[in-house]
Amino acid sequence: MSNLDTGRVRVRLACDRDRVSAVQVSSERPDAAVFLRGRNADQAVRLLPLLFALCGQAQARAAELALAAAQGEECAARLNTGVQCEMLREHLWRCLLDLPPLLGETAMQQEFVSAAKWVAAEKRGELRTLLTGPRITRLRQLLMQASEPTCPAHRLLPTLDAKSSLAEWPRLNAGFCRLPNWRGMAAETGAIARRMPENEAAASPWSARWLARLDELLDWSAGNEKVGAGGTVSAAPVAPGTGRALVETARGLLMHEIVLDGERVADYMIVAPTEWNFHPRGMLHDCLPGSDARDRDVLERHVARLVVTLDPCVPWELEWA
Repeated sequence: MSNLDTGRVRVRLACDRDRVSAVQVSSERPDAAVFLRGRNADQAVRLLPLLFALCGQAQARAAELALAAAQGEECAARLNTGVQCEMLREHLWRCLLDLPPLLGETAMQQEFVSAAKWVAAEKRGELRTLLTGPRITRLRQLLMQASEPTCPAHRLLPTLDAKSSLAEWPRLNAGFCRLPNWRGMAAETGAIARRMPENEAAASPWSARWLARLDELLDWSAGNEKVGAGGTVSAAPVAPGTGRALVETARGLLMHEIVLDGERVADYMIVAPTEWNFHPRGMLHDCLPGSDARDRDVLERHVARLVVTLDPCVPWELEWA
């Protein structure tokens, strides 16, 4: 089955007097519930991962756990091997292929191929040797030295499991899925939110996001990963016939909530990390106003640098007002 049209993230800039004067950010993703409502619940759960191009393991586990929770089965927070391996491969892609060129280094293509195999085979020692070796050590040094434009501190989403999330969001709805919020404000999710205290004082906010990914990889390679890190899953009943699942993916918190009508899906809500990280009042909205706009090519590269750091799960476009 072909993947559902993934939609895209749009970043629209307005400039005045050689500075960015306004920023509009929107995540335009299709509503998967449209394809699931009315279907047999077991069929919908099997179908749902096929609708997404990325994070298939995470989507599959979230769907299965949400359905089980709707049927009364709770899942305490735990690490899931399949989701964890998927998260680690995503981190490796970003840190070995995307990050080095941003720092003036060559992408580590062969290292990525080897590292992905080590993760699949659970060869943690080999990965640890790479992560503590000279090339990654240099990336860390460059990250610590990186000078980024001042950006206001942004609220980070705390680590939650499905049961504790009920106190914050008793029920999900379509509006929340489009514009999720943490106590009324935009919040960022992902490795940075899971690990921010460790890097907060040591690096720029931009660098800290990359260091957080590297540190999650390093933890796994040393066998030090804990529940709450990437790869964590949980689920809880919300009400009779309604269940919620939470999964910590490479990009951050993924939430599924299913509402049953007998054996069929009455409604289905998904909140993906991209909705958190590309919120209209999120990091890009806070950091881009005031940026130098005299050279559009330079500004475009600056925007792209921020976007790839936030890592959307869909294509993105830059528009000019």
